[in-house]
Amino acid sequence: MMPHRLRQLAGSLLLACLSLPVLAAPQHALTLYDEPPKYPANFKHFDYVNPDAPKGGTFRQSGFGGFDSLNPFINKGVAAENVGSIYETLMRQSLDEPFTEYGLVAGKIEKAPDNSWVRFYLRREARFHDGHPMRADDVVWTFNTLVSQGAPLYKVYYGDVAEVIAEDPLKVLFKFKHKNNRELPLILGQLPVLPKHWYENREFNRGNLEIPLGSGPYRVAEVKAGRSVRFERVKDYWAKDLPINRGMFNFDVMTFDYYRDSTVALEALKAGQFDYNLEVAAKNWANAYNVPAVREGRLIKEELPNGNPTGMQGFVFNLRKPMFQDVRVRKALSLLLDYEWTNKQLFNGAYTRTSSYFENSDMAARQPATPDELKILEPLRGKIPEQAFTEVFKNPVSDGSGMIREQQRQAYKLLQEAGWKIVDDKMVDAQGKPVVIEFLLAQTEFERVLLPFKRNLADLGIELTLRRVEVPQYINRLRSRDFDMIVSGFPQSSSPGNEQREFWTSGAADNPGSRNFIGLRDPAIDQLVEQLINADSRQSLINHARALDRVLQWGYYVIPNWHIKTWRVAYWNHIGHPKVSPKYDVGIDTWWIKPDVKPAVTTQPAPETTPSEAN
Repeated sequence: MMPHRLRQLAGSLLLACLSLPVLAAPQHALTLYDEPPKYPANFKHFDYVNPDAPKGGTFRQSGFGGFDSLNPFINKGVAAENVGSIYETLMRQSLDEPFTEYGLVAGKIEKAPDNSWVRFYLRREARFHDGHPMRADDVVWTFNTLVSQGAPLYKVYYGDVAEVIAEDPLKVLFKFKHKNNRELPLILGQLPVLPKHWYENREFNRGNLEIPLGSGPYRVAEVKAGRSVRFERVKDYWAKDLPINRGMFNFDVMTFDYYRDSTVALEALKAGQFDYNLEVAAKNWANAYNVPAVREGRLIKEELPNGNPTGMQGFVFNLRKPMFQDVRVRKALSLLLDYEWTNKQLFNGAYTRTSSYFENSDMAARQPATPDELKILEPLRGKIPEQAFTEVFKNPVSDGSGMIREQQRQAYKLLQEAGWKIVDDKMVDAQGKPVVIEFLLAQTEFERVLLPFKRNLADLGIELTLRRVEVPQYINRLRSRDFDMIVSGFPQSSSPGNEQREFWTSGAADNPGSRNFIGLRDPAIDQLVEQLINADSRQSLINHARALDRVLQWGYYVIPNWHIKTWRVAYWNHIGHPKVSPKYDVGIDTWWIKPDVKPAVTTQPAPETTPSEAN
């Protein structure tokens, strides 16, 4: 029998232990609402890979415009395609779950039960391409550098992190400012780990073409400024045998050749100058692939299901411009896009009109607001459009004839209410200034889409100027907010979170690297965004997304475009891919070169389609 004093001591220790907070257990994966991940700790590979895919060969892709930097983390220059993939991240998201991440550089992850911190346990074997080990100091340096010197989006994206601490060489602790951001541990899992030792004698915030040091399955092998970049598979890649990497990264070489004209690039694909194209133009998909190679099955056209929310693509108004600050003006201009005619005549009926910022998901506001949604909106009454409480947003619908007189009449009435009027057949604004709108473009394809819109505006005396510029100039003008209108997209995931600050909030409006192209500075929208980020369940996330959606819809901040629920891909038949495609991605990293099929073309390029002439 235990002596009395020892029993007392044991009892005291037991009570002390019971009074301690519950400790989190390190785990191999994280999910947003702590639901079990699809893949257990002992899984062998993802379901959407071929675990026995052959390794080898060269996979050739195209880039658009040009590039002048190999640093994708700063707000200077134009980074080369795919260069960010040479770096590994703490975790990697699976492509067949809405939002689940599995350990990569971090083999285990520990999250506070009250969501006040997250700890990453780094793999001892993780290393950079020069053999230098990846350690906690690299993680801390990367985080602090991206926030202080990287593109402005990082400061917003990681804004809820209070402190990052290297507890020992293989442990990193992130402490949070509050406990409401359930997504934050997953967001930090996406953090790339950059080599602190490599940057010690280099200026991080400078775009150049020095080949960077990475840690991933590929390294940059060759660069031709503005024309091409070549990646080679790292044969002794430290993570090649991890279950999350089995069946992936199968090409020995990946190349990107740049074209300044997408029409020339398409001809180059058909001539066999590169291997794969993600087609975004419905006209091309319907008509431009009518070539012998397609009919003979050598060049394959395929539509892969896309389970992602399609988000919003639209003609974006820059609210920094006085002419767009009146919602009646924005609504009037929205009435002048004849989508039905455009879809029929230009897109072969391939598209569906977009109405929601969370299109193709259960977060889209398609029905009258539910009591839970109204509870979210009610405190903002008088600060947001009244229609958000009572009406379902719908785009105008024409008969497809190309005649939209009724819509033009409605638009003219709204413009008159805003103080605009016609003088000498020209529309002038409330200050008597002729209305001239510059639409900034980088690609030629949208010119044919905008010309009918331009004519509809001209019928009301409004001049729309289409200004096409080279990609570097286009990016610089976006960063300086030097545009009236652009066509752009606001992509969404199945679990929207911190990135919404980048799209809609006042804090991002003046950040040159943010995607708040609209220039929104609305405290009500700021509040809705924060509430969405802090949602504590899937249903709460849906309710808050729908509430935000309604306010954005009725603000007429963009003229909604259109979407399609598949990826349209064309690739030569010496390329293979798994039978099961991932739900939320094309999954190019799972594809391979068939060793028994000869590539479509010899190494001698077709003179009329070489990238140098395209440039």
